[in-house]
Amino acid sequence: MVESARWERLASRRSFLARTLRLHARMLRQVLHEGLQTSFHKLGHFVANHPVFFASAPVLLSVLLGASFSRYRVEEDVEYLLAPKHSLAKIEGNLVDSLFAVNRSKHTLYSDLQTPGRYGRVIVTSRRGNVLDATHVDLVLKLHTSITHIQVPMLGFNYTFAHLCLMDDSKNCIIDDVLRALEEIRAARASNHTAPPLGYPITRLKDGREAYIGHQLGGVQAVGGGREGVRAARALQLTYYLQAASPLHEVVASRWELLFCGELDRLGRAHPELGLYPFTSSSLQQDFQRTSRVSERPLLCSLAACLAMAVICCSMRDCVRTKPWLGLLALVTVSLATLTSAGIFNLAGGKYNSTYIGIPFVMLGHGLFGTFEMLSSWRRTREDQHVKERVASVFSDCMMPFTASTALHLVTFGIGASPFTNIEAVRLFCCSACLSVLFNYLYVLTFYGSNLVFAGYLENSYRHSLFCRRVPKPELLQQKPAWYRFLMYTRYDEDGAEPDDLQAYESHLLVAFMKRYYCDWITNTYVKPFVVLFYLVYVSFALMGYLQVSEGSDFSNVVATETSTIAYTRAQQRYFSSYSPVIGFYIYESIEYWNSSVQEDLLEYTKGFERISWFESYLNYLHGQNISGGLSRSNFTEHLRSGFLRQPRYLHFSDDIIFAKRADGEVDVVASRMFLVAKTTENKREEMSVLLDTLRKLSLTSRVKFIIFNPSFVYMDRYASSVGAPLKNSCVAALFLLFFSTFLAADPLVNAWLTVTVASVEFGVVGFMTLWQVELDCVSVLCLIYGVNYAVDSSAPLVSAFTLGRESTRTRWVKVSLERHGVPALQSYVCYSAALLPLATVPSNLTRTLFRCLFLTALVTAFHCLAILPVLLTFLPPSKRKRRNRKGAAEDREDVECVEMADSTRVVDQITTV
Repeated sequence: MVESARWERLASRRSFLARTLRLHARMLRQVLHEGLQTSFHKLGHFVANHPVFFASAPVLLSVLLGASFSRYRVEEDVEYLLAPKHSLAKIEGNLVDSLFAVNRSKHTLYSDLQTPGRYGRVIVTSRRGNVLDATHVDLVLKLHTSITHIQVPMLGFNYTFAHLCLMDDSKNCIIDDVLRALEEIRAARASNHTAPPLGYPITRLKDGREAYIGHQLGGVQAVGGGREGVRAARALQLTYYLQAASPLHEVVASRWELLFCGELDRLGRAHPELGLYPFTSSSLQQDFQRTSRVSERPLLCSLAACLAMAVICCSMRDCVRTKPWLGLLALVTVSLATLTSAGIFNLAGGKYNSTYIGIPFVMLGHGLFGTFEMLSSWRRTREDQHVKERVASVFSDCMMPFTASTALHLVTFGIGASPFTNIEAVRLFCCSACLSVLFNYLYVLTFYGSNLVFAGYLENSYRHSLFCRRVPKPELLQQKPAWYRFLMYTRYDEDGAEPDDLQAYESHLLVAFMKRYYCDWITNTYVKPFVVLFYLVYVSFALMGYLQVSEGSDFSNVVATETSTIAYTRAQQRYFSSYSPVIGFYIYESIEYWNSSVQEDLLEYTKGFERISWFESYLNYLHGQNISGGLSRSNFTEHLRSGFLRQPRYLHFSDDIIFAKRADGEVDVVASRMFLVAKTTENKREEMSVLLDTLRKLSLTSRVKFIIFNPSFVYMDRYASSVGAPLKNSCVAALFLLFFSTFLAADPLVNAWLTVTVASVEFGVVGFMTLWQVELDCVSVLCLIYGVNYAVDSSAPLVSAFTLGRESTRTRWVKVSLERHGVPALQSYVCYSAALLPLATVPSNLTRTLFRCLFLTALVTAFHCLAILPVLLTFLPPSKRKRRNRKGAAEDREDVECVEMADSTRVVDQITTV
């Protein structure tokens, strides 16, 4: 009995301690909440006392910083922007360049999507028939002659391809092997001889040399798998490599590329039976930046559409209480903040790229929520108060959630702007977005707050919001003409309104719609089940899309649509998707090539590939000489140098082997390379990623130390993890911020609901953007990072107003929350959607991705804030229990009225309840 009593006392003490801690935590949250509100109330008073300064200083600062656009520069290195910064492929590329530089590649410069240095490339297709018939062969060789005779005038000298090309050991320009094969076919036909069979993908030329033409001949119909000859082909790919060893050669080569595209355009018009798809080393950069040029007019249309909707959303029938100028000034605030941040970015030496098109939309979404919430709070203030007090009340009511959402923007984008972000385009965008959001926040506080003061003075003195003319009293207004009465209509209320009387603002269309119709409809008992069912359907489709997410590492996703890059990429996928890019197989240390087991290992590693290998050709050469492959070191090397590499058909393999003398004076093979090509399907990029991982794992376990490399690997290596990491880190940072900021909120359930809402919105956006054929690339990831902030911006005021409500039912507080914060949210959605619609007309894949992701973000967020949350909050925590009044409390309360003279223009009645 004594022991049980002791345990009961201990349990009661623990329970009392827990209740005390919860009480203290709640009191601390309330003190912090009230302290922040008081601080913003004082800030509002300060802004209202100095409206002229806060209205003019941001404008002056923006104009001064806007002058820095004279330093405007464009980032031209696309690899620097879009390729992962820290990847094994870049290290492997540096090692490859140190062993086998481009100018040592000679005949092994195989065509591919990415090739180092300057080059011009064209895909020639036959619109009808076979590209290998006599007519088309003559046209292709004529085209080749025209290209090689292109002249670039520079410093009084005409440079041609012969002056700019990469040369082989015979001082001849390197041309594609398929051109040599076509010349042999034409020569045989001219002499009435049978044309030599053209093998595929490896053919034997007239001099006995084997050449890989898998990337030079496309759409092939072959006999016997290509070994017995090619019956027909639909496309040819020709590449012209240029040297850019000096600044002069660099300039001349860049001009040659422009003339190359112009010449092909002329030849395409002259020979419509051929389809010509040019591509140069600068095409990707030009087409990536072209998005900015083709977006100029649609962006202006976006600004105009958003401006029109903002003015309409802020207008009402009452000419005094309408605020069209404040709708206009909301866009002006965002524009000034954009100009200021862009000026600082230019002064800091930043370079512009096309992904920055999304920054104005980030600022627009953030700024519209802040300004419309301020207007909604203004409608809830009492008209008989002084303007300064009304502005202070607006700041006290709105600035704390707006500050919290701004802090969340800075945290999420700040994580993306950290040096740990592996995609430079994402890091630069996040860095610029942080700067823009910060100035957007400051300008809303200062510039927009000061203009709210001016609008308040006009309203308090009953002046027209547009013409600033004082509105006559009703008895005088009745004596005026009808058109004058229409323009000057207002609701006079000189006796003052009750604190909760909003009838003067109910002539606003959205306010009336929300208060009289929507709030009762969404909380109707018969509507709630359909909303919940619709949400389950939403989750199902989002899950279906979420399970199909794919990475978008294809460059066609970030360039303008009507460009040479898109046309060339489509032709590549159609005619040249049968084989992978040529993979360099580099053995970077001395191994026992003469050892039979090593030879078996090397042949096993390259099994299943199409091979261009000096090693395999050398073993076949030894076999043809009746010499066993298992020779001694000295004999193996001697036969290789003195016999094999002296043969004309094997001479080109000398570029693939590096010899060095050992300490004992013998010559040894210290490094070598081979070339492998894999059979692929249309999903070549995904298959290459799998193949890259497989070969790398093999290189770690094999006793032959090798690396594999292709210039395109720098874009594939760790791309998925590099793109997804900023999004994961930003989401985790947002969740931690919401979790650890619970002590700042008056109720922890606010942050709990915000976390659930953000997770649901992000899940839906990811799923539906996949169903809308949007892949996970750097642009869509940036939109998803912004989606976290957009969801918090939209739902935080609504959830806070509901959670803090007391002494009523859940349904009643849902209606109150929608009446207070549903209207600014609806205004923001309408204006933001109007701004996004012109973006859909831009002929660019980058803006297409931007539009789809941002539109889905706005749509899904609106669905949650205006439908899902109001329904779920009517039957989920927090509960709304009626508090019991203490006995005698009603009798002890006393109302005291205080009358003050606070303004010379009118008498302000301030009612204080004690």
